[in-house]
Amino acid sequence: MGALGKGTQGLSHTSTQHTILSSLSTWQETIEYSNDQTFRDAMKTGHPRFLLHRSVQKLAEICREKFGFDGERCLLLPTQRTAEDGKKFIHALALRFGKPSEVRVVHFRIGPHGDATSSPETDQPVQPGLYSPATAEIYIIFFRAATNNVARQFWQNCGLGISSRYAEHCLSLLGVPGFPYLDKSESLHTCGNPLPGVNGSAFGSQGESDLGSSTGSDAKVALRQRIASLFVRDESSIALSNISEDDVFLFPSGMSAMWNAHQLLMAARPLEKSVIFGFSYLDTLKVIERSGPGAVFYGHGRESDIDNLDNMLARRQAENPSSPPILALYTECPSNPRLHTVNMPRLRALADKYNFVIVIDETVGTFTNVDVLPYADIVITSLSKFISGHADVLGGSLVINPRMPYYSQLKSHLQSRYEDTYFDPDAIVMERNSRDFLERMRIANSNAEYLCDFLRARSMEGGAPSEGIRGHAIKQVYYPKFVSRDNYEICRRRRPTGDPDTAPGGYGALFSLTFTSMRASEAFFDALKVTKGPGVGMMFTSSCPYTILCHSLQLEWAAQYWVDATLVRVSVGTENREVLRKAIETALKAAEI
Repeated sequence: MGALGKGTQGLSHTSTQHTILSSLSTWQETIEYSNDQTFRDAMKTGHPRFLLHRSVQKLAEICREKFGFDGERCLLLPTQRTAEDGKKFIHALALRFGKPSEVRVVHFRIGPHGDATSSPETDQPVQPGLYSPATAEIYIIFFRAATNNVARQFWQNCGLGISSRYAEHCLSLLGVPGFPYLDKSESLHTCGNPLPGVNGSAFGSQGESDLGSSTGSDAKVALRQRIASLFVRDESSIALSNISEDDVFLFPSGMSAMWNAHQLLMAARPLEKSVIFGFSYLDTLKVIERSGPGAVFYGHGRESDIDNLDNMLARRQAENPSSPPILALYTECPSNPRLHTVNMPRLRALADKYNFVIVIDETVGTFTNVDVLPYADIVITSLSKFISGHADVLGGSLVINPRMPYYSQLKSHLQSRYEDTYFDPDAIVMERNSRDFLERMRIANSNAEYLCDFLRARSMEGGAPSEGIRGHAIKQVYYPKFVSRDNYEICRRRRPTGDPDTAPGGYGALFSLTFTSMRASEAFFDALKVTKGPGVGMMFTSSCPYTILCHSLQLEWAAQYWVDATLVRVSVGTENREVLRKAIETALKAAEI
């Protein structure tokens, strides 16, 4: 089994011990990964929310030996609050699935002369997020072995667990052989290497100096400033916004940003069900459904669904005029994996009419391509993907829109409960990686549009002639240029007035294909010579059979929302476009036989 799984593709792209990639190089390996826990356990690396990093596993073993009872398993969290959140989540889900629901928390404080335990109620905690070379602390959630699969859903859905770098820091302090603390040559010097021929800093022309990332606080300030700058709009725009770095909050993963957004809204607003509008990322749906009052799911995201939503809101408001009919509406721009964009102006009009909050995940669209501020109260981004581009660190951001009516209320609540749990060395790596984000996206946007134009011409939907082709293989190309384009164009970032040198937003670097048969889909995927696995947003191209990977036990459910079992998702990188097209052509030949 290769370092990234059974397959070996992708090894040349990232050799760091903190990779967030797994390699599933064939259709069959993907099926085994989705359905076989033994297969997953044998993998060496993968996305840290799905496969526990080996360093985290090692630290968990030590914690079980020190504090665990017979038959217990554990998860490691960075703060008392995240541990209490985990305890409540696991207890409730265990009861729901008929598993043992006993959960306990142990506080493990590691000092320069060994280690000690203490009670969370009596001991002064180390400030979370900040790296101290001499101390560390973790909160250990213990539960029965029979509850392990349930507990792992908290780790996966909410993204609150400690990072691999933090685990290695703890192991180093404990004197575990083979675990010296972070290799500074990795975290401070080699991350975020510029592309060949590309200025390493995307903001160099604006005078940004090389911070050197000497401290985590420097890196976090730089990240927040960078994200805020990406929201700057054309001054001629009616919807001009003034996002500042104080409106940007960082989290250790995209899902932890989503989790915290939901916790914020439940604390700050009247408690009601939420709405998931459009086919969203699976873990987003699970977080909203499993925490709080639950969710109403409009998986298609059609115009008729907005009509139905309006009717539902009117009915609920009539039943209880004193409270907003829903807590919030969550959507994506565009969605993953269908690349569908919903009608944002209509949804915003409903939010204003019925007094609820809109949360938009723009991870797939990215700051450089879409501008969702006219429609969103809160913007969520998984920085782990396109912003990082190097697949060696997780991160997430939450931005509160100062132009929306609940800005002051939401920001005040978030500031009062915000914990900086983003480990400094992780932030340093993310800041370094993000410097060439704009240039990477420019190249990836161009590559993806070029490939999608080629693929659509070979698809049934694109009207490809059957004559001269051995057999149609592609049914449809899901890409914002071809799917709900009018809605996407509304959100697409415009070229600033009077600035002909600045390119407008593109259509993104992610697309999906559906095929005329499972055989054709499998043949295409197996023959496609790019990195294989669920990763998105890297500077190199990757692909996965998304529905088989994420919904293997829900194929009929996914199909009713047009997420076909044949769907193959492709995240396009910065390679030479002709090399990528040849790889696509070779895979198509295999699929068209």
